[in-house]
Amino acid sequence: MTSVPAGAALPGGLRAPRASRANALHAGAWWLWALGLAVAASRTTNPLLLGLLVGVAGYVVAARRTDAPWARSYGAFLKLGLAVLVLRLAFSVVLGSPIPGTHPLVTLPEVPLPEWSRGIRIGGRVTAEQLLFALYDGARLAALLICVGAANALASPARLLKSLPGALYEAGVAVVVALTFAPNLVADVVRLRTARRLRGRPSGGVRAVLQIGLPVLEDALERSVAVAAAMDARGYGRTAPVPAAVRRATTALTLGGLFGVCVGVFGLLTAGGGAWGPPLLAAGALAALAGLRLGGRRSARTRYRPDRWGVRAWLVAGSGLLVGGLMVVWDQPALHPGVLPLVAPELPLWPALSVLPGLLPAFVAPAPEAPSAPEAPSAPEAGPRTPPAPESESGRRPENGSGKESR
Repeated sequence: MTSVPAGAALPGGLRAPRASRANALHAGAWWLWALGLAVAASRTTNPLLLGLLVGVAGYVVAARRTDAPWARSYGAFLKLGLAVLVLRLAFSVVLGSPIPGTHPLVTLPEVPLPEWSRGIRIGGRVTAEQLLFALYDGARLAALLICVGAANALASPARLLKSLPGALYEAGVAVVVALTFAPNLVADVVRLRTARRLRGRPSGGVRAVLQIGLPVLEDALERSVAVAAAMDARGYGRTAPVPAAVRRATTALTLGGLFGVCVGVFGLLTAGGGAWGPPLLAAGALAALAGLRLGGRRSARTRYRPDRWGVRAWLVAGSGLLVGGLMVVWDQPALHPGVLPLVAPELPLWPALSVLPGLLPAFVAPAPEAPSAPEAPSAPEAGPRTPPAPESESGRRPENGSGKESR
């Protein structure tokens, strides 16, 4: 998949420049964009819409991914999503499903269970309807993982940690380490497998995985200790004295606001919470922002060259949130195709069109730096040439002026 060239003309005269330290996109914009796509994926089980969301995320990653080690984790998240899908189908085959079906495919030997485990079975009849239901459910979870993987591949973990508000510095360290564990793990595994292949050792199989696992964990531990020592040397976590009333107000606003946001999001994702979900989400977000604003007074750290939230960051974040908001607004039966009767899913027109704004970051975000071309060898400088040494009688030239023949 080819990336969008830098400097391509966009509507309104906006051009995508080459990414640099000065114009790098804010890491939070990528996460808001990815979370918007994840919300859209959670609102549907239509495999056609989920495939469209995965395609949008993959195109943006291919167009704006850099060559950093943590940017190579998108392929691992694709494999993880496929593994989740296969695992969901396997559970449906082995443990059964509450979905009845009229198209049996195979009948497995059923294990008799005690009376107290009524409702649970192992084996038995496998129908096409239950496999299709498991496929829809697993595809939604796989799409959620792939959207999170897109954010991991596009947002720099270090810049994300630097951009966190002062009230979340301590918790932000744990969150950033948790979010970057998978990219760093993938980079370490790739590096060690490449080293084993260069040494002529097998890089696949159970034995190779066991031999690679210990160096990967050791490297991760050493990196964590080095990061902790560097943060401690730079005064990370030191707080300024604030009144007790401000601390209590900060705690109440932050925790209460985050709880309201969680309940509001739950209301948006459920069928019966459309009335109270959005107001509670808005109130919780305002309370959380107020708490973070007050909590920022505790931080005594300064930021060197902080990332700016510019027009491009608004466009990237807004495109993802627009996709999620439009998918919440649409309430069509085609978003959740049924399996009874057994029919092929349809692609709804307006929900499919609402996914397309998610492609905007591929055109407005700064393009990754192009690899530098190797320099051509320069011509030798003109200068006085040294005359060749005189040949001896044997036809050989001496090594030096002493008259000794070369051997």
